[in-house]
Amino acid sequence: MGRNTVPFPRRIRSSAVVLVAGITGCLLLTAVARGAAAGEWAVADGTRTWSFPRDHGAHPEYRTEWWYFTGIVAAADGRRFGYQLTFFRQGILPVAADPGNPWSVRDLHLAHFTLTDVRRGEFRFAERVSRSGPGLAGASVDGLRAWVLDWSAAADGASFTLTARDGDLAINLTLRSRRPPVLNGSGGLSRKGPAPGQASWYASLTNLETSGTVRPGDGSAVAVRGASWFDHEFGSGQLADDLAGWDWFGLRLSDGRALMIYRLRRRDGTAAPASAGTLVEADGTARHLARDEVAIEPLATWKSQHSGARYPSRWRVLVPAAGIALELSPLLPDQELRTARSTGVTYWEGAVAGTGTAGRSPVTLEGYVELTGYAGGIGGLF
Repeated sequence: MGRNTVPFPRRIRSSAVVLVAGITGCLLLTAVARGAAAGEWAVADGTRTWSFPRDHGAHPEYRTEWWYFTGIVAAADGRRFGYQLTFFRQGILPVAADPGNPWSVRDLHLAHFTLTDVRRGEFRFAERVSRSGPGLAGASVDGLRAWVLDWSAAADGASFTLTARDGDLAINLTLRSRRPPVLNGSGGLSRKGPAPGQASWYASLTNLETSGTVRPGDGSAVAVRGASWFDHEFGSGQLADDLAGWDWFGLRLSDGRALMIYRLRRRDGTAAPASAGTLVEADGTARHLARDEVAIEPLATWKSQHSGARYPSRWRVLVPAAGIALELSPLLPDQELRTARSTGVTYWEGAVAGTGTAGRSPVTLEGYVELTGYAGGIGGLF
């Protein structure tokens, strides 16, 4: 969830982790993280004093961290693309067994990259995974610079640069923020369950002016402009045991507002009490939305021919207190990631668009939706 809690997708169950052996072979070994007692990792709880741009960077005292960029951009001829570029840091040990050895594993770094070509009806995804090694992957602590091999996200003041390439698929984008970060939950503390530590620190930039180049895999380099969304979360806790997955929505409305909501799904199909959201006004002010202030109604489903999972594929979203009523659907039905080479999680994350009303005024919308747990669980990670 932004998301808030976990897939490698967005959040991490901390009982099992995946270690990487080798640089290019992506040999995955499943291991239990021994020697890391619960008290050795910082826990997301209480209050926090935020400082940006430093807090866009890494927080290695917490076990799990992720930086999520999603956006929809268009070329001058109207051709539209959706993209996702995500970096994950999973702590293996609070302190490396041999801190002086660059190959000694303390953190695992992973990344997912997707591109949706709406006109061609094509969705492609790629993944990367590496230990830190001597400069192979990492995340800076004094501001945003996260990288896994040749993919990177870096900040310079209020601007972000994203670079990823996989064969003939690539993005090179610059994102510019005109508003301060939004703190989700209570002062940035986003609850995922009732127990202490079942939470993450969660900040967002919901409307980033975006420009740059997309290489969609057809040999062309397409100049694009549009808007992006940036989510950053970190914490050390687990999700509640009764959760089957979550549905996360990050939506930009044409009236200048933005809406982030996440529904934590219990195994019985009901929404867990920690389900919540944030409504961001056009001037950048934000207010927390509790579970009962938001209604999400699936209107249709789509079945993956790859995994066999059946996902919601059209929704009605209501925020009655704000006068918001929306209907949205994917720009392409198939935007499913199957990340067996990195996180081992199959999830749906894709570009969406729709229409509705906000108050008495009609609005259009675009954004991204993330759906986890529909393909047989959220895995050992998150």
